[in-house]
Amino acid sequence: MPISFPKISEEQRIRRLLPPSGKVNMVLDTDTFNEIDDQFAIVYTLLSKDKIDLQAIYAAPFFNHLSKSAKDGMDKSYDEMIRILHKMNVPDEGFAFRGSESFLPSADRPVDSPAVRDLITRAMAAPDDEPLYVVAIGAITNVASAILLEPRIIEKIVVVWLGGHRLDWRHTKEFNLKQDVLAAQILFDCGVPLVLVPCTGVASHLLTTLPEVERYVKGKGAIGDFLAERYEACSSDHFGYSRVIWDISVIAWLVNPASVPTALVHSPILTDQVTWSHDTSRHLIRCADYVHRDAIFKDFFRKLEQYAITASQAAQ
Repeated sequence: MPISFPKISEEQRIRRLLPPSGKVNMVLDTDTFNEIDDQFAIVYTLLSKDKIDLQAIYAAPFFNHLSKSAKDGMDKSYDEMIRILHKMNVPDEGFAFRGSESFLPSADRPVDSPAVRDLITRAMAAPDDEPLYVVAIGAITNVASAILLEPRIIEKIVVVWLGGHRLDWRHTKEFNLKQDVLAAQILFDCGVPLVLVPCTGVASHLLTTLPEVERYVKGKGAIGDFLAERYEACSSDHFGYSRVIWDISVIAWLVNPASVPTALVHSPILTDQVTWSHDTSRHLIRCADYVHRDAIFKDFFRKLEQYAITASQAAQ
């Protein structure tokens, strides 16, 4: 039987999709071990306590050359999350959770996990006037599973997802999206308030290089050295090489919405061929169309430097 989702009025959805003006309550869903940008995003979130109250972090599944299966990817992501939290002296008990061990087997079969259960609990406890921001930077399996298990959470949350390519791109076979197309289709179809940050054409502007990382990240405490090591290890040849740190884009939108310009658009249709189709009768989402690369990296680098200074002073 098809799952019935609560109906949110367009007026209410538009209100929920206004760029945040104050501090937000947030959970982060991340395939941390998949690349090196999730690590930067976790650190950026923890450095932005003036704008973000991070309440939990979830390990998302992934499957590529770095993992033996979706479950193995999730387990490796969980372990990487714990390493980062410990380096920043953040307790992981009751804060970090393992997520789905597989992608959705069908559109009506959620994949249960501790992360999914925690998300449902936190979402249902959120005040009506203070939605829980669910920020996802991997396959959207955990979030879609939570929505399938408890559809009422769409009235309590705002999903901010780095996924797919620009809405006029010839296809949208981006890693986060193509890992679990069924989960992504649920996200676009269920009516949950959604802020989408596309990859190619938008977040792809967030390039940095090894010299920049060595100047502004390396030496900035244990966590700065960890991020620099991860960056240096991502390529054997850094001559003329740059790397996209995509995942900090969604954090930047919460920290400073002006750094990630967005507009209201009709929710795209994600086809089974993993392309975008469009129907102007569909509900609205908010979609990013650009990122101000320099402003975002400056904010991250300055916060990391201040964190390192403060940590050093506290250790003396």
